[in-house]
Parts: sequence; structure tokens; C-alpha cells
Amino acid sequence: MNDRTRKSGLLVSNILVELVEKKISPKLNIKSDNFWSGLSECLNKLAPKNSKLLKIRQDLQNTIDEWFYSHRGEVHDPIAHKKMLYEIGYLVPEQQDFTISTANVDPEISKIAGPQLVVPASNARFALNAINARWGSLYDAVYGTNVISEAGDKSRGNKYNAERGDAVVEFASNFLDQTCSLSSSKYCEVTKYSIIDERLFMTMADGSKTHLAKENQFVGYKGSNEEPSLVLLKNNGIHIEIHIDRNSPIGKLSKSGVKDVILEAAMTTILDFEDSVAAVDASDKALIYENFLGLMTGELEDTFEKSGKIMTRRMNPDKKYISPANDALTLSGRSLLLVRNVGHLMTTPAILDQNGKEIPEGIMDAFFTGLIGSHDLQQTGNFTNSKSGSIYIVKPKMHGPEEVAFACEIFDHVETSLGITPKTIKIGVMDEERRTTVNLKECIRAAQDRIVFINTGFLDRTGDELHTSMEAGAFLPKSEIKKAPWINAYENWNVDIGLETGFRNKAQIGKGMWAMPDEMAAMYNEKISHPESGATTAWVPSPTGATLHAIHYHQCNVVERQNELLIRKRADLDDILKIPLLAGRKLTSDEIQRELDNNVQGILGYVVRWVDQGVGCSKVPDIDNIALMEDRATLRISSQHIANWLYHGICTNDQITKTLKKMATIVDEQNQHDYNYTKMAPNYNGKAFIAACDLIFKGRNQPSGYTEPILHDMRSEFKRNM
Repeated sequence: MNDRTRKSGLLVSNILVELVEKKISPKLNIKSDNFWSGLSECLNKLAPKNSKLLKIRQDLQNTIDEWFYSHRGEVHDPIAHKKMLYEIGYLVPEQQDFTISTANVDPEISKIAGPQLVVPASNARFALNAINARWGSLYDAVYGTNVISEAGDKSRGNKYNAERGDAVVEFASNFLDQTCSLSSSKYCEVTKYSIIDERLFMTMADGSKTHLAKENQFVGYKGSNEEPSLVLLKNNGIHIEIHIDRNSPIGKLSKSGVKDVILEAAMTTILDFEDSVAAVDASDKALIYENFLGLMTGELEDTFEKSGKIMTRRMNPDKKYISPANDALTLSGRSLLLVRNVGHLMTTPAILDQNGKEIPEGIMDAFFTGLIGSHDLQQTGNFTNSKSGSIYIVKPKMHGPEEVAFACEIFDHVETSLGITPKTIKIGVMDEERRTTVNLKECIRAAQDRIVFINTGFLDRTGDELHTSMEAGAFLPKSEIKKAPWINAYENWNVDIGLETGFRNKAQIGKGMWAMPDEMAAMYNEKISHPESGATTAWVPSPTGATLHAIHYHQCNVVERQNELLIRKRADLDDILKIPLLAGRKLTSDEIQRELDNNVQGILGYVVRWVDQGVGCSKVPDIDNIALMEDRATLRISSQHIANWLYHGICTNDQITKTLKKMATIVDEQNQHDYNYTKMAPNYNGKAFIAACDLIFKGRNQPSGYTEPILHDMRSEFKRNM
């Protein structure tokens, strides 16, 4: 215990004590003693309640398991199943209608629809890239991805390809024609931009002038009226910059001198403390908290080498323009930041209670988020995150209304202890657990004066579906689960309940991640479905992805779409409760092995980086060498799926073990150029390989099918032996 200091009865790792007392607190009007005493008092009161809620989870699961086991061999009875869920309190009756009343919400969350990034808090460079992705070059995003074909003379190559560049300019011009159309002619025919009597005019080759079809879309500019260097447009609440420089390499090739089109892209970013990080001890948590502190004060920097040059990344300043009426206009240069804390399950060795036991990590996260977020509230730094004076915490992996209410109770304690105005801390509820989905309206009610966000997440949600109904029978292959009736009902239900409870123009309704960061053409073609579904935001895997996805929010007016959906009949709960079982269907041996290969390869590819390198989120090549952006959610569904098939005799222990060894060799080959990588084969006794085996063979007994307990134990053991 020599590395710990006693604070208000708590045994706190010295690295956290130093962080609070030397780096976080000094510029605040909050005494560090109040922080420690408040945390201690909260733990005394709420840690037992945390444990009680986790026991309720397990008791409900045990009852569901027993019910399915008692009906083994019978045809599934959905009516009896639903009746049982109500009787045990898994399903709760809906109460009267209500509308959320959350106040002081920034427009990026309440009113503006646009892309959302999720970034690991442990990586400063990634975090800076994400928060700076509020604005992105459309030219760069299109040129550097497969959104336009490389056929013929349009290869990306190592040097600038003028043929490809012309195709990019054509793409951007067509985009402008579609979103901010001219009263006559097209953008590709413009030779000059000018501002006359507070109006934007475009001159054509024959000397004629035209203007915007909707002139109120012109909201600002830079430079002179006669020769603006930038024209600022606005469509569906988000901005477009047209950059003009006739002397630049690109601009001199354009009749109008346009050198780039910049889109307002990642309106919000979630700084993740949870699934995309590998944080198992005080040093890991301190790094996360310190990066968050740097973002709140504007002081976070990261210096790195790129192409032989030393570069330093910092947060972008605000953007300044002149309005049409010649007034100053300022827009944020940075994405609005939310923070995802961990859920209620895990405890942390970073702080021990007065009995020497680990404390709930979610409570620790809430207090540190509140303390660090106070820098933004008290304006101690260079930039402002929330202009509405709020702290935004996304809370994952909650099961039902009681657990949502518990999270709000934690926030009450944080605000009281730190002298923060009540209801300053807002909550985002991730709809990724089955008991939250089926009780979503009551979950929202439990946080109706704090809630700012709900979303869907197929992977975690499917992982919980598998675990909750593990005893019901063998599940369909993963690709077919995604096509089963329950998933569409789940996605629609989330939007329906959000609109029904007043989220329109008040809070975000979100959709999940595009998992293939190198397949931007497919994303561009498919992800329009998210705003069309009525969602005001959706997750993207990169700043480039945010720029491309921003196009969809110009193509679809989400506010108008939500107005249309308000009259839609709510999705059917019975459809959500349909379990995607094989139900007597016979799989061939090749189908079974292919599924095992795919799942095992993904598990090993992710776990080996998590355990051995502490990488919580990365591009992991799948069995077909397609790079997938993976975090613990992908691991949960894959491990639970194999555990389900093993339990119901679709495959055997020996078959899985052979598959693990076969795929370990393949994963080793896929990582052969990573000098930090440690091979799993041929010994198959490393911590990462053992963790993968445990996730499968012990998967049925893991709480809610979560991967964290096994991963944390193995990573902690690995670090101790480093």
C-alpha cells in the first residue's frame, strides 16, 4: 500500500492524488478535499446499491434461464415468454405519456443533425483529430477514398493525379448544386463570387450574374466583397465553406478560383473511457483523465513524426467570418465533446474503500468527469466546450429504468459535492441492452430532466440478446441475426420512443458505427439510411468518414423526416422479443466451420492487441483481410455466439480449440509487420490466447456476456509480468 495515500477514508493511488491536487484542482474554485470527501460519501451510500442492482441483473437472468430450461424441447411460446418477463419484473408496465424537460442543451445536440465520432480517451492524437473534425475537406475526403472510382486514369497513386482531381471537383460541384442550388446555371459554370448589397452573386462566363435559389443560405464570407476568399453557406442547419484562391495549385485550375469545399462535419464527439480503451489500473485511468483535462482547458497537444517531419497537433481555434450585414460571425472550430463513462459492472483497483475493496469504476468516472468538466464550466482554459454550461456523460450498458435512475443519483452526488448547479450533468443512455430496449420509455422517464441522447448499437445489443436467451436454443449465424425481424423493430422502436417522449429539437437520437473504415464508398452509399430513419446523429470511424457522412445530412432534412415519422405506428414490442433461433434448421459442416473461423479470427485479432499492447480499439483485419474497426462490442457478440453454439451442440470443444490454433497462425501472419506484436503460435500459452479461450469456454457464465472481467484480469496480469 506504499503507492497509496489515504483520502477521506479511501486508499487512493498516488498517481490519481497527484493528478487531482497538482493538475486538476489548482485552477478551480473546488477544493480537492471536497472532491475526496464527496467521493467517499457517495461510495458509502451508493456502492451497496450498485451491488444490489448487479444482483438483480443476475437474479433476473437466472429466472429466465430456468424458464427456458423448463421448456426445453417445446415449441417456443412467445405469449408465455412475454407474460413471464412481466411477472418477474424484467418488463415493466409503461406509465402515462410525458415529454423530456432537459434544459441548457447545446444546439449541436438539441437542434443540429450531423455525424458523431467516438474516440478512445487514451490516445491524445486521435482525440485531437476527432475534436478538430468539426470541419473537413470534401476535396481531400473524396480524393483519398474509394468514393470515386480509380478506374481508367483516376488512380490515387503517390503524386497528385489531375484526372482524379477533376473528378473530385465535379463531385463537389454536383454536391453544391444539390444542396445550395443556384437560381439559374450550375456551380461548375461560375467564374467569380462577389457580395453586392448583402447578397451573394455568382458571375458566369458570359458576364451574367446569378444568385442562390434560397438566398438565406448565404450566411457569411471572408475577404473583400469584390473578391471574397471564402463564402459560407448553410443548409439544414450545418455549414459549407467555399474556399477561393486563384493562386493555389488547385484554385488556379478552376474558372472561379475555388481551391476546396469544407464541410461542417463531426458536430459532436464522444471521448470514450469505456469500450475503445484498455484501462485496467490507476496509470491507465490517469492518462485518460489527463487527456480529458487537456481538452477541457484547450492545452492538450501531441507531437509526432510524419513523413520525416516533426508535427504538433493542437485544438483548432474558433472560425471568424463577416456576416452579409457586415457584422462579426463566429463558429466553433471544434466538435462538441461528450464523455462516455464506464457502466455499473466493473470495479477498479485505482481506489480502494476503507475495507480495502475496489470501488465501482463508474462512480469514480462520474466524479472525475464532473471535476475536470468544471474547468469548462468555470472557463479556466483557452476554449469553451459547452456554451450552454453543461457536462455531457454518455452512460453505457445499463439494464432498465432502475439503473438509469441510479446513474442520475450518482450525478446528483457529484453536483452536490463539487458545488455544480443541479442538472448540469446531462446523460446519454445507450440503448444496447435488451432490458433497456424493451423498457426504453421508462428508462427515459427515469432521466427525463437530464437526458440528451439515446442510440442503438447492434453489436452489444446482439451480445445481450444471445446471453439473455442462451437457454432458449441455438442462434442463427451472425449475418442472419442481423436480418431477423427483431433488429428492424429494435432500430425503429428507438426512434419511435425518442420522438414520442419529445426528443425532437431537444436531444439526439443516434445510430451505430460504420465498422469498415476503408470502405468509404459503401458507407457513402448506405449510411444515408441513418438520417432517413429519423436519427439526428450516427457514428463514423474517422474524421474522413465524418466529412463524407455530413453529405447525408444535407441530402436528408432530419427535422422534416422526424415530422413524418411522428404519425407512424410505433414498432411492435412482440417483434423485438422474437428470438433469432435456428429453430430446427440444419447447418452444414462447412457453414458451421466458416462461422467459427470468422468469429474466432475476430476474437483473436482483437484480444491479442488488447491484452498484449493495451489497444482498446483498432482496425483489425477479418478472415477476408477486410479491415474492421473493432472494440469490445464486437468481441462480446462473437464470443457469446460461439458459447451459444457450443452449449447447444452445434460445435464441440475440440473443434473450437482446433479453430483457435488455426486462426492464431493466421492472425500472427496478419500482424507480421507490427514490431510490437507477440505471436500466439506455436505455443498458444500467452495471456491473449488464454483470454480468447476463456471468453468462449467461460462465456456462458460471464455477467451479461460481458468481456471486461476476463480482459481486465489478463491485461492486469500481463502488465504485472512486463
